[in-house]
Amino acid sequence: MNMPKNDDAHVLSMAGISKSFPGVQALDGASLFVAPGEIHGLVGENGAGKSTIIKVLAGVYERDSGTVTINSTVYETLTPASVHAAGVRFIHQELHLVPHFTVAESVFMGQEITGIFGIDRKTMNDRAAAFLSETLHIDIAPNTLIRDLGIAERKLVQIARALIDNKASIVVFDEPTAPLAMAEIEQLFTAIRHLKERGIAIIYVSHYLGEITQLCDRVTIFRNGKDVAVESNIDEGSSDSIIRHMVGRELAALYPNKHHAVETPLLKLTGLSGDGQFSDIDLTVGKGEIVGLGGLIGSGREELTDTIYGLRQPTSGSIELDGRALSITAPSTAVEAGIVLVPRDRRHDGLVLDLSVGDNINLASLEEIANLWLEDRKSAARRSDELSEKLDIRPRNSSALTRFLSGGNQQKVVLARWLATGSKLFILDEPTVGVDIGAKVEIYQLIEDLAAQGAGIIVSSSDPAELLGLCDRVAVLMRGKLIADRPTGSLDIDSLIALTTGFETTGDAA
Repeated sequence: MNMPKNDDAHVLSMAGISKSFPGVQALDGASLFVAPGEIHGLVGENGAGKSTIIKVLAGVYERDSGTVTINSTVYETLTPASVHAAGVRFIHQELHLVPHFTVAESVFMGQEITGIFGIDRKTMNDRAAAFLSETLHIDIAPNTLIRDLGIAERKLVQIARALIDNKASIVVFDEPTAPLAMAEIEQLFTAIRHLKERGIAIIYVSHYLGEITQLCDRVTIFRNGKDVAVESNIDEGSSDSIIRHMVGRELAALYPNKHHAVETPLLKLTGLSGDGQFSDIDLTVGKGEIVGLGGLIGSGREELTDTIYGLRQPTSGSIELDGRALSITAPSTAVEAGIVLVPRDRRHDGLVLDLSVGDNINLASLEEIANLWLEDRKSAARRSDELSEKLDIRPRNSSALTRFLSGGNQQKVVLARWLATGSKLFILDEPTVGVDIGAKVEIYQLIEDLAAQGAGIIVSSSDPAELLGLCDRVAVLMRGKLIADRPTGSLDIDSLIALTTGFETTGDAA
């Protein structure tokens, strides 16, 4: 995008910013301009560059080129200290609060008020309570412990901590609603709107386009390291245009067509129980079938998938695969049997971030590319290149470090690894969490392709729309019990939510 003519109208101007990492051009002349007192959305697919430009602004990454102007001051270099002094504050997705601290101690952590007798707790309590009430319009007792607060209240304490010095002119919210429930999100939005009323500029980074269209005044869209559009006059009808700019193409449908005529059973769980987390689970998955697992946190859903994969040991019951009883004592025995897991936390549990894309892809099938117990690098490169092409992993560079890939492309690397093993049953735990809409479409199609090739798929997800759009059946767990097992054609979002939350209880589990 071209730089606006009247740069004085912007509290933040980032023009022509470029930043590269080994094998990855993260930003390619990208720009971002934010006016005082506006809520400015920043969106893009994973790997589009939005997180990188925020880290450049924070002084975490040093830009290769481009100019940054904050409150009419041009900064040749940025450091976290200089950015803070310039009035820029960051509200990260992670809370980073100490559970046994009080609200006032958390708000003033690192900037405590002192008197002749040490820390002035009364003044800190009074100022924290006043700020929360007058600025964020929420009443929280300042001596309340953080561990006794709800997630939304903790988020507001985090905001108060960033703004208590009254020197902020720009506040960056990076995926702030990820840990929040629906009712808590509106509480956060109310606080953000009050900040806008005070003339503070807000940069709002989110994958959730519904939040963007509900909250933002303007939106800058990034694609392939560049700002490709700025949308104004945002309303609910803006989503289609934003998506089109994000992905660079029309999206005919989010979910692929389902045509799964299942005749042969693959996985059979009978009376499976696990350490008080779930009990008496009877469930089947057919060859070429996609079965969803729904349930709230604590329902036993995560523990069940971990047990099938061997991360936990069952206390009773049986697991059969292809008609053969299995004794799965560890993930290695599950993989040998043809069962693989794409974990919910791909960065910590699914990848070796400091290895290359190619090494991560080949990690589970080294025997097949070995020559006299040594890796055949040519065979390894050929296999990783083929799978990178097939799954459209970007950048198309098998030597690129995995940590520098976007979330969606990291997820594809994990999928590519298991594709290389020719597995029978794929357990996908929250397969698109933190993944943008364009990558979601690609991942959903990959899952559909696996099913079409005869693999059995279990999709464990907290997203009811994902379960209904992708799966043939949905099995719902509540408090460790399988309470329903229904074809998705007999469900809608309201009825599925009712099942998972316990508003509708049924005895129709298969």
